[in-house]
Amino acid sequence: MLKQTLVEQATINPQSGSVSSSTFDTDDFNQTVMSTYSRFPLALERGAGCRVWDTQGREYLDFVAGIATCTLGHAHPALVETVTRQIQKLHHVSNLYYIPEQGELAKWIVEHSCASRAFFCNSGAEANEAAIKLARKYAHTVLKIDKPIILTAHASFHGRTLAAITATGQPKYQKNFDPLVPGFHHVPYNDVRALEAAISELDEGDYRVAAILLEPLQGEGGVRPGDIAYFQKVRQICDETGILLIFDEVQVGMGRTGKLWGYENIGVEPDIFTSAKGLGGGIPIGAMMSKSFCDIFQPGEHASTFGGNPFACAAALTVCQTIEKENLLHNAEARGEQLRNGLRAIAQKYPQQIVEVRGWGLINGMELAADPQLTAADVVKTAMDSGLLLVPAGPKVVRFVPPLIVSEQEIDTALQAVDKAIAKIAG
Repeated sequence: MLKQTLVEQATINPQSGSVSSSTFDTDDFNQTVMSTYSRFPLALERGAGCRVWDTQGREYLDFVAGIATCTLGHAHPALVETVTRQIQKLHHVSNLYYIPEQGELAKWIVEHSCASRAFFCNSGAEANEAAIKLARKYAHTVLKIDKPIILTAHASFHGRTLAAITATGQPKYQKNFDPLVPGFHHVPYNDVRALEAAISELDEGDYRVAAILLEPLQGEGGVRPGDIAYFQKVRQICDETGILLIFDEVQVGMGRTGKLWGYENIGVEPDIFTSAKGLGGGIPIGAMMSKSFCDIFQPGEHASTFGGNPFACAAALTVCQTIEKENLLHNAEARGEQLRNGLRAIAQKYPQQIVEVRGWGLINGMELAADPQLTAADVVKTAMDSGLLLVPAGPKVVRFVPPLIVSEQEIDTALQAVDKAIAKIAG
């Protein structure tokens, strides 16, 4: 735990050079904020680019980026300018009226994806809930299925709302939240035979599979990329049966993989896909996109008070445009390759500690050996001591998801910190 006393430290703003004084009391925090997170002993107060500073003035290289969220890093000038201008102009109105910023963002997404239309909300879980609702309506009204089933994968993660954790194929997220939402079934990831068997077995009476919900790369499930042949077969199955194919792009979308959308890495298009996290660069926004044939929501069937407000949409559009302007897809691909090569070199030095390095672009995982005494949290804590912030993806995988603006030098700095951390752990 952080020291349970009031901390005061004079710090210097890295952009303006001004000196400020900050205070932080973990006792007050723990007494008033619900304990829904196991927090690392760190209180962050400001950032610039790929670096953040804590309340004691210590600098860290941020390879967490709000868990694949701060696409442009911290305090990016384009995003600062946009949110400053928009908050002074108009930050929120009801969706009962036309919102020009929302229309501009939707147009950009449609022009840069396989989607025909977009619905905006506030988070990835909400985007997935919207996709689930749309799939169920499509099942009832188009496919004429009385009791639709949505197939999802083991080790998947789709959010924390009740339907989303039911869709999530990890029992640890579902414990003590029964009864779960009916209509979901889990199958092994990247396993065509298991998928085909489930479709056949579940087609009984009023029950039928109506949709398949998958991540092109499983993030929370250990940074596991989808197999191209598997996804091509899934697309074929959906085309032949009328089953909807839904992709959860909350973590892998918006350039994270070196391509704008995760589905571009596996060569197939979804019927519906979701986005959040990196879409707003840290400003809360989520989106559910669909092709025209399954765009069947009518007024009153789904909504979001804050979804698509002018502030969030202006920020998200700036993120989209900056990805293009600064050629961040190329940077994500190049820096991701640099990172993987460096991590694999470290893995060769420590074969008893590291099993595998995998990923796409700037979402990468380093899987640790089966030794019960070695966890991802251990590596994260040790790297933090060297000034590098990382995040687990399960108990045995260390995740690397820096901002898309990360530089070659910053990748090298991170690799040095990882090498140092593993060497310390290896003894």
